[in-house]
Amino acid sequence: MSFKGFQRRILNIRGASVTDQSSKRSRPHELNGAEASRAVEEAARRREISFGALARGNYPGRRLPRGALIGVKTIGHWDATDQQAFGLPWHREDGIQVTFLECGSMGFAVDAREYVLGPGDLAVTRPWQRHRVGNPNLAAGRLHWVVLDTGVRRCDQHWRWPAWMLLRKSDLKALANILRHSEGPIWKATGEIRDCFRAIARAVDADRDGSETARLAIQVNQLLIALLGLFRRPKPLSAIPPAQTTRRTEAFLQGLRTNAEQLGLPWTVQEMARACGLGVTRFSAIAHQLTNTTPMRYLNQCRLDLAKMLLRDNSGRRITDVAIACGFSSSQYFSTAFRRRFGRAPREFRRE
Repeated sequence: MSFKGFQRRILNIRGASVTDQSSKRSRPHELNGAEASRAVEEAARRREISFGALARGNYPGRRLPRGALIGVKTIGHWDATDQQAFGLPWHREDGIQVTFLECGSMGFAVDAREYVLGPGDLAVTRPWQRHRVGNPNLAAGRLHWVVLDTGVRRCDQHWRWPAWMLLRKSDLKALANILRHSEGPIWKATGEIRDCFRAIARAVDADRDGSETARLAIQVNQLLIALLGLFRRPKPLSAIPPAQTTRRTEAFLQGLRTNAEQLGLPWTVQEMARACGLGVTRFSAIAHQLTNTTPMRYLNQCRLDLAKMLLRDNSGRRITDVAIACGFSSSQYFSTAFRRRFGRAPREFRRE
């Protein structure tokens, strides 16, 4: 089948297997995924995060064309280079949700069990599972997701896969069986899964009124094939411990956030790398994976968070003294950076 023929096939499907309309919630007093995601849309409107999604129903994002990618409730990504002042509260999705954290860290809870997602971690939640993103707020990170409605809200119901799925019926049955009965929600993603989500993100950003529907359909199919291969492995990849260099870098970065004395030191990227026993290139790459930003920007974020706390708790301390204590060599640069980060100058923040 040609690419254009496949695209016509995708666009002509009218919901023979899964309804295109948002299903009624069986739990009226609980948030669903669309309601929980509103904070993400608002943060994107304030330009605090980068957000791209295609969606239907009440999920935020650009609208999926009628009849295209039937069953997909939302598909997209967000990119936060800083700590956020919000999280996604407890909710259930209107379908199977596959979430991939490309870089950064993320608090994640499923059925009252707490996790911390790291770079390359994959989470799968079912419609009957309550989950929360953030602990309680979101950390910096680049997150990808797809929510696919297969017509089930309970684990004992029959799965109805969309007609545009290209997997064999036996593979779809096996995938449904694994997703229905698997207890662990967290896995370590393979490179193939990572590449699928990156390609999906590019297609979502490029899409205009369904122009990337066929590409998205292909990538979602490839993603499901990669998931089936991951789940069939004899040992879960999540059992692989992080490398020693990653653990050292993570401990160093955590120390910057929690140790005021360290933040006051005149750090350079070279000195930070040396403190972790790494070269600059390797250190910068690991730091970006862990924080979704550059080492120097992360350092400034930590310094500004400390300055905010000092301004709030020490009203009699001079602003210049606060700037120097937090590692800023110039009160003017400190004031500019503070305004850029928090939307007001240090003196205005203190008055408020």
